[in-house]
Amino acid sequence: MARTASARTTTRRALGPIAAGLVAVTAVIIGTLVYQSASSSAIPPPRPGTAHPSPVTPGNGPLGSITWPASGVSAAGISGIGVLPGPGAGRPVPIASVAKVMTAYIILRDHPLGAGEPGPAIVVRPGEAAAYPAQARNGDSLVPVTAGEQLSERQALEALLLPSADNMAWILARWDAGSQAAFTAQMNTTARRLGMTDTHYTDPSGLSASTTSTAADQVRLGMAAMREPALAQIVALRSAVIPVAGVVRNYNTLLGQDGITGLKTGSDTAAGGCILLAAWRPARGHDTLIVAATFGQPGTMATMLPTALQAGHQLVLALGRALAGQSAQHLSGNKAGWLRSGHVGRVSGRACPVFLLPHQRTGTDPGCVGLPGGAEGFARRAWCPCSAHCPLCASRPNARKPPRNGQEPPCGRRRAS
Repeated sequence: MARTASARTTTRRALGPIAAGLVAVTAVIIGTLVYQSASSSAIPPPRPGTAHPSPVTPGNGPLGSITWPASGVSAAGISGIGVLPGPGAGRPVPIASVAKVMTAYIILRDHPLGAGEPGPAIVVRPGEAAAYPAQARNGDSLVPVTAGEQLSERQALEALLLPSADNMAWILARWDAGSQAAFTAQMNTTARRLGMTDTHYTDPSGLSASTTSTAADQVRLGMAAMREPALAQIVALRSAVIPVAGVVRNYNTLLGQDGITGLKTGSDTAAGGCILLAAWRPARGHDTLIVAATFGQPGTMATMLPTALQAGHQLVLALGRALAGQSAQHLSGNKAGWLRSGHVGRVSGRACPVFLLPHQRTGTDPGCVGLPGGAEGFARRAWCPCSAHCPLCASRPNARKPPRNGQEPPCGRRRAS
């Protein structure tokens, strides 16, 4: 391009001062454009998170149009409807500490906890305590531990899920399977059993960027996790008290807003901001479980988690609006299968006994955890009509047969046929 400009200038010098002036102006303009082009190509694109593009709204699905987060990957699950794929829902990505949901799920599968039970004691080994200073220097998410410290299983799970302690994931893995490697193998086996075909765990904490999953797979896990009463109760806690560490707080600051009751946050440079949320939203006279996942939300280390929390919150609200506007026919057609599959919620406007929040358990069945709006309670001597189909109800020690007069049960749930 420089050679062409030079040739044109030489040719036009004979045309006189006016032509020469025009050529000079043209050269300046061309040079300026070339410089700007080169400079703009050298300038890196804006940092992720500095702009807020409009959310995308894919085409109609079971709930019609849904507004999804514009960045990252997303998916959702709704009781009675199934998994709803959002943008990139099937693309494996790092998931950071969201991996701890599977860790907790396996621990409770192998060592079930009844309502309020602390569970067996877990002793911190000297090597695990000695590793703490180096782990802290690396910037890992931790709780302080000391050699010989004893935590109950419930306390260890609270440390795992609220402040997202990586070292507690490693301690629990050793306690359950003997080693982190053996526990990680269980994580992958369990993932396959749950239909999480695009998930690969390489560690119990999610600290490794090679632990990857999809938003759709984590939604499947979230739905299963919310059917575990102890897990549903723990992820609904805003804080807990742990030996040595003292008071620990939940990174999920959305708890209690718009029916949100869990599940897990995560963030690091490889994964971005990640959130897996569980919420109960009203639809056609009963509360329905929503699990929403959005990963890879942009920002700095200080902003990516708040960005993910905001994106997840907006997704829950969008799903709630879509669910509320859905036809009653679709829900009624799925109600029987929903009950048989063990998804629990409210039917006929009354609370199911097996899902109440911790602060709603006074005077109710000790097995009740998880469902907001269930203040009606469930008497200790009452019976659960869905015990033949619901694994939670079937495990309740005080469940008994329904009365012979055929009256509707206090929880409003009839036995699924």
